Amino acid sequence: MNILVLNSGSSSLKYKLFSAAKEEVLAHGLVERIGMPGGLGKITHQVQQNGKYEAEEEISNHQQGLRMILNLLTDEKWGVLRDLKEIGGVGHRVLHGGEYFKESILVTPEELRKMEELVELGPLHMPANLMGIKACAELMPGVPQVAVFDTAFHQTMPKKAYLYALPYELYEKYRVRRYGFHGTSHRYVSGQAAKLLGCPLESLKMITAHLGNGSSLAAIDGGKVIDTSMGLTPLEGLVMGTRSGDLDPAIVPLIGSKLKLTPEQADEYLNKKSGFVGMTGYSDMRDIQRERQAGNLRAQEAYDLFIYRIVKYIGAYMTALKGLDVLVFTAGIGENDWQVRADICRELEFLGVKMDYEKNEGLRGKETILSLPDSKVKVLLVPTNEELVIARDTMALIS
Repeated sequence: MNILVLNSGSSSLKYKLFSAAKEEVLAHGLVERIGMPGGLGKITHQVQQNGKYEAEEEISNHQQGLRMILNLLTDEKWGVLRDLKEIGGVGHRVLHGGEYFKESILVTPEELRKMEELVELGPLHMPANLMGIKACAELMPGVPQVAVFDTAFHQTMPKKAYLYALPYELYEKYRVRRYGFHGTSHRYVSGQAAKLLGCPLESLKMITAHLGNGSSLAAIDGGKVIDTSMGLTPLEGLVMGTRSGDLDPAIVPLIGSKLKLTPEQADEYLNKKSGFVGMTGYSDMRDIQRERQAGNLRAQEAYDLFIYRIVKYIGAYMTALKGLDVLVFTAGIGENDWQVRADICRELEFLGVKMDYEKNEGLRGKETILSLPDSKVKVLLVPTNEELVIARDTMALIS
């Protein structure tokens, strides 16, 4: 059986087709610039044995984008399937599960209605996620669909970790609380870390560091999340590519007043014009590294703030966990920027972290143990694979 995994963004559709039995990627690609006025959309499709296909044309909506994907998957030259009936299920990455969804679910009309009620908790991502589900229902009738929620893995947090000190009616009426995100990634790398160490996950106190353009940490005790750095939305927590991370809430009305911004514009300002890009003009860590090495003071300040905030969270989570056995780095920065990993671990040496700096230097995207044998805390690099988690959950539920 084959499983199609979809990650629907507001103007994009990322996909992977898995052979479920072998957990092998047969084809993958990206449809981007969907519905963009005055411009062409683009599709990039890659087959493991057959190279890359690229094309540009007008793509008005997600349904059209999905139709292009399905046509390519069965194309005589670029396809890997004889018939769409060979797709046994579709797994969707869905941003927000609220308190309804604590695990992945088989999509039914009733469950879809519940997801639609959660759009206000994720207004930037949820409409696109739901469009992907509806497009599949139209074009692949009868094929079971599974929703895998970014927030689900964090639903083991205790109330003391997820409540905000706000009037309680905001939680009771509107479910204003901390949810956390990147849950599929934190779930995958924590499990892989336990396998790499040959230890039961239930026996480990672990911090997983998903560091990319969006970044978050999770404190995981015995396989269950007890705290995570993102909150009601992915804006809370660490400094990120375009997001501010933690700040004084009074800053929001202040910038609204000074810059004459509506609440929606202020939200966009903090989500898309802050973080690295606000401090330096660059949102990518590769640019930050290049600029600070060239003597750019703002790039150095942004980098120092990024490292400091991560180290501060790790210290707090070690206290919450009452110890630490494993620190795991993953995602774009965590997997590929050895300097970031080294600088974080240097700040943690007083806690018994001993990194093999020589082994770490230059290492990119390879699952490995980075700490010295006598380190009190094992330091690991584990490349994330959220799509594989979605494929596994889809297979399990449709079976």
